[in-house]
Amino acid sequence: MATDTFTDAIALLKADHRKVEELFDQFEATKAATKKQQIAHQICTELKIHTSIEEEIFYPAFRGKIEDDTLDEAYVEHDGAKVLINDIEAGSAEDDFYAAKVKVLSEEIKHHVHEEEMPSEGMFAQCRKTDVDLVALRDQMMARKEELLALAKTSGLPAAKPSVVNLIAA
Repeated sequence: MATDTFTDAIALLKADHRKVEELFDQFEATKAATKKQQIAHQICTELKIHTSIEEEIFYPAFRGKIEDDTLDEAYVEHDGAKVLINDIEAGSAEDDFYAAKVKVLSEEIKHHVHEEEMPSEGMFAQCRKTDVDLVALRDQMMARKEELLALAKTSGLPAAKPSVVNLIAA
């Protein structure tokens, strides 16, 4: 991926959002279990990379510059998604509730994207009003994304670890 493909960090994240939305649509339209599982795996990989670059680079760059509640909510939304991602990756398309888990993940991601992209008050609108260099941030995020994509191709990404939610075994 060339860095000039995306004008800035927000454009990069929005492109990721569109890609995952398309994958969710493909999942819904597919009938074959093996194809559904392939698409679900691709969704999970894309989301793990996306959440990593947001949590490692994008969100920290804006801590103290935008509303803390906005960032805190984004981290918690990521954690909810990570629980489902791990369940989906551990399962099979033939499992009970597999499609339902992907559907709920889709709904959670749609909500999260809406919160980030909302005009005037969403996270991205708040970020654009700061003095953070969004082009330099894009370059840093692209470098990390390329590292994670290479890792995903060679050995696979590790399980998505929730960072905020403390899970307690029943």
